[in-house]
Amino acid sequence: MSGHNKYSKIKHIKAKNDAQKSKHFGKLVRLITVEAKKAHGNLSSPGLAAAIEKARGENMPNDTIDRAIKKATTDNSATMESIIYETYGPGGIAILIEALTDNKNKAAQEIKHILATHGFELASPGSASWAFKKDHATWNATTTMSLEDADIELLTKLVEKLEENDEVQAVFTNAE
Repeated sequence: MSGHNKYSKIKHIKAKNDAQKSKHFGKLVRLITVEAKKAHGNLSSPGLAAAIEKARGENMPNDTIDRAIKKATTDNSATMESIIYETYGPGGIAILIEALTDNKNKAAQEIKHILATHGFELASPGSASWAFKKDHATWNATTTMSLEDADIELLTKLVEKLEENDEVQAVFTNAE
């Protein structure tokens, strides 16, 4: 019976790693789907090419990438939308939450719930984006703020919780 315990440990570690990989791949599939719909399946489109390159950089299988593109070009289901949510976090720092969803109401409620459990709420559109500048696919902070240790810890927990949400693609802050 000496090998039994070893297999159990490996099985549980593998299951945990597979769950994390699946969640991350799900976000990448959404991104590829949106870009493929915009480009009508044209692989030479810059947006779709960048999404595919990002997926390949994360070791996503080509089969999964091809299925996402095929689904986007043949499926007439709900269209995915990219939405930017804005809020102010601990210490007054500006936070931009980039989400990709087919149901704006559901995504907004989930993000509001996460923010509320951490003691924050959504800000009105344009109220936090002044602290950022859009550079290709990312938002770069134009002004940064320093935080105390307690605020850094709270911010870290908030960002982790937001990134666990399937529809959240990225979270940008202007913290140093």
